[in-house]
Amino acid sequence: NNEFLRMARTTAVAATSAFADEEFDFDCQSGSRSQSGITEPDCPRIEEVSILGQATDVRDVAGGANVVSAEELEQFVVTDVVRAIRRVPGVSLQIEDGFGLRPNISIRGTATERSSRITLMEDGVLIAPATYAAPSAYYFPTFGRIYAMEVLKGPASITQGPYTVGGALNLISTPIPDERAGRVQAEYGSFDTWRVHAIYGDSGERASFVLETQQWQSDGYQVIDHSNSDTGLDKQDYLGKLRFDSDASSDLQQSLEIKLQSSNEKSQQSYLGLTDSDFAADPLRRYGVSVQDEMDNDHQQIAATWRLAFSDQNSLSVTAYNNEFQRAWYKTDGVDFDGSDSVPDAQRSSWSSVINAVNNGETLDGWSPQQLQAMLDGADTAAGSILVRNNSREYYARGIQFVADHEVDWGNAGHSLQAGMRFHKDQEDRLQRDDSYQQLNGQLVLNDVGPEGGAGNRVQDAKALAFYIQDRIEWQRWTFSPGLRYETIDLSRTDYDTNSANPGSREPDNLNGVRRNEVDVWIPGMGLLYDLNDSTRIVGGVHKGFSTPGNKPGVNPEESINYELGLRFENNVISLDVMGFFNDYDNLVGVCTNSSGSNCEPGDSFNGEGVHIPGLELRLLAEQQLGSWSVPLQFTYTWMDATFQSDFDSEFFGAVQKGDPVPYVPEHQAWASVGLEKGPFSAFLSVNYVGSVCTAAACGSLEKTDAATLFDLAAHYQFTENLQVYAVLENLSDEIYIAGRQPYGARANKPRSLTLGVTLDF
Repeated sequence: NNEFLRMARTTAVAATSAFADEEFDFDCQSGSRSQSGITEPDCPRIEEVSILGQATDVRDVAGGANVVSAEELEQFVVTDVVRAIRRVPGVSLQIEDGFGLRPNISIRGTATERSSRITLMEDGVLIAPATYAAPSAYYFPTFGRIYAMEVLKGPASITQGPYTVGGALNLISTPIPDERAGRVQAEYGSFDTWRVHAIYGDSGERASFVLETQQWQSDGYQVIDHSNSDTGLDKQDYLGKLRFDSDASSDLQQSLEIKLQSSNEKSQQSYLGLTDSDFAADPLRRYGVSVQDEMDNDHQQIAATWRLAFSDQNSLSVTAYNNEFQRAWYKTDGVDFDGSDSVPDAQRSSWSSVINAVNNGETLDGWSPQQLQAMLDGADTAAGSILVRNNSREYYARGIQFVADHEVDWGNAGHSLQAGMRFHKDQEDRLQRDDSYQQLNGQLVLNDVGPEGGAGNRVQDAKALAFYIQDRIEWQRWTFSPGLRYETIDLSRTDYDTNSANPGSREPDNLNGVRRNEVDVWIPGMGLLYDLNDSTRIVGGVHKGFSTPGNKPGVNPEESINYELGLRFENNVISLDVMGFFNDYDNLVGVCTNSSGSNCEPGDSFNGEGVHIPGLELRLLAEQQLGSWSVPLQFTYTWMDATFQSDFDSEFFGAVQKGDPVPYVPEHQAWASVGLEKGPFSAFLSVNYVGSVCTAAACGSLEKTDAATLFDLAAHYQFTENLQVYAVLENLSDEIYIAGRQPYGARANKPRSLTLGVTLDF
C-alpha cells in the first residue's frame, strides 16, 4: 500500500521493525541493492539511526525495548505522538493540548512534566532544548514527519543517557530513499484542520538526498469566552538530508550525511483550565482571561554524521550537532485581586489557587468563591489585575559524539563491543516580562507593559562529558550485555536582580547569585537473554538509574536501582513480550516548571525521597487469516503501582505520607487494535483504556483525572499503485473526560474528529 515507504526503508530502520518485510543489503562489488537478506562477507555495513546497539532485531535486545514501525504509524496516519506511544507498554502520558505539541511522557513511572526525565532523541541525537541545564522539552519534533520510533528501557538504556531511570525515546526521521521517489499527502478535517506533507528524494552512486516539508494548521477545538480567537496551531516544518558515499569498490566504506531541519510554530495554547463545575457544563470552554495566550517558537538543527565501516567487524560513526530553539509563550500567569498601578508593584496569586478555591468553596484573599467565579466568567476587574507573562527563552544544545563497534570471537563466545563518547554543552537563557491587563465587559484591556527581565532574568548552563562501553556476549544459549556508563556534569545557574532599576541588565552590579553543581556518576548495568528453545526466551537485567540534578543546594541526585525479568515468545503467528520490573528510587526528584502548576520557583528541584514502582508490561502482536482477509492484531497492557516510601513536606510534592501515590502514574492502561486487509482495502480499529491518576500525592476528591476508553477508526483504499485515499475518525464515541489538572484546572481531551486524506506517490 505504500510504495514510497517501501523504497525508503533502509537497513537500520528495517532491522528495528519486528515485522519488516524487506531488508536491503548493499553489494559492495556491483554497487547494487538486493532483497536477499544476505550481506556479502566482505561488505561492511554502515548503520543508520537506530539506537538498538548491536542487536540486529528489537527481539534480540537484552533488556526492555519496543519499536513502533512506519507500517504501524501508517495504519492510523498518526500525527500525534500521544496516539503513537500509547501502544508501547510501560509508557504513560499527561494530556495537555490535544495535538501532542508538547507531550508529557513518562517511562516506567518517571516524572511526566515536559518529558524531562527521559532521554529524548531524534536520529540518535539529543533533541530537548537543553537536555542537561533545563530538560523540560518545550520543543518536540513534528510527529507527522516521523518515520518510526524506538523505546529502550532497563539496562539497554544506559547507552543512551543521561536519563537512565526510565529509558530513552528515539524518533527516526524520514530516511533517504533507495531510488528516486516522491510523495504528497494532503488531508482536511474537523476544526478546520489541514495538513500537507511532501517528500522527494533520490539515491545516486555517490550522492543521495531527501527533501521534506509539513504544513499544518488548525483552528482548535476549544471556544474562548467573549472572543472569536482560534485555539489551534499553525506550524511549518522543513527537513533536508544530503549524503555522500565512498566508491562501492573501496575497501573502506564511508558516508557523510548532513541533516538540516527548521520549524516554526504559532499555537494559541494556554495553561488555564476550568473549574470542575464549568467542566461539567462545557468541557471545551476557555475563560476569556486566556485570550492573549499564544506560543511562538522556532527550532533549527544541523547535524553532520561521518560513518566508516572498516570491515564487517569494525565501524565508527562521528556526529556533530547543533540545536537552537527560541520561544515566547505569552500566557496568563496570575491575578492581583486589588489591581496595581504598575507591573512591578503587582501582588500575584496563581490561577491554580483560584481554581482550587472555587472547587472547594473557599475564600481566597478576601474574595468569595462566587466573586472568583464571576471573574472567571468575565466580570470587570480592577486595573492591572490580570498578569500575563511573556515566557521568552532561548536555548542551544551542541556537541559531538562518537560510537565505535567491534566484533570478535574469543573462545566459544562471540563478542559485539560498542563504545561511545559524547561532549555536550547546552544553555537556557531567560529574559521574561509581565504585562498587566484589566477585564472590562469580558475583554482584556492593556494597562501596563512591565520591564524586560522583570519576570525572570537568568542563564542556566551545562557542560557534560559522557562515555559508555557495552559488550554483547553470545555463548551457547546465553546472551549477556554488561555495560558501564560514566557522566561528568558541570551545571551552573546565574540569576540577575529582577527588582533593580534595570532588571534586564546582565552587568556585574546586577548579579543576584550563582549556583553551581558538579556531578560525577558511574552507571552500571547488565542485561541477559536465555534461549529456552527456538521460540521462547527469558529476558532479565539490573541497572542503575540516574537523572541529572538541578542547581538548588541540598537537592540530591535522582538515583535508583532497577530490575526487570520477562519472557519473549514468537512463532509464525504471534509475538509476545511479558516483562515485570521494579524501580527502587533512593530519591525521586521533582523539577518545578510552569506546567507543573506547583507553588514553587520554576527551575528549582526538590527531593521526593524513596519511591517504589513495581510494574508489568505486556505486548502481543499477531496476524491471522480469515479466508482471503488478513487480520493483524495488537494488544498492549501496563500495570504500575508507584508509591512514596516516607513522610515529608515539599513545596513541589506537598504533604506526603508513606504509601501515597506518585502523581500522574496510572495503575492500569491498555491499547488494542484489530485490522482487516484485502487487496486495495484496509481498515483498523483501536481501543485505548486510560486509567484514572492522582494529580497530587494526597489524591483528594478533586485531585484525580478520569478514566476513559477511547476508540479510533481508520480506513484506506488503494485506487492505483500510486494513489491512496484514507479516512481517520479519532475518539469515535466522542468521550470527553478530565484528562489532566495541571497546571491550572481541569483540561479536556480532543473530541471526536474526522480527517479525510489522499496520498500520491511518484
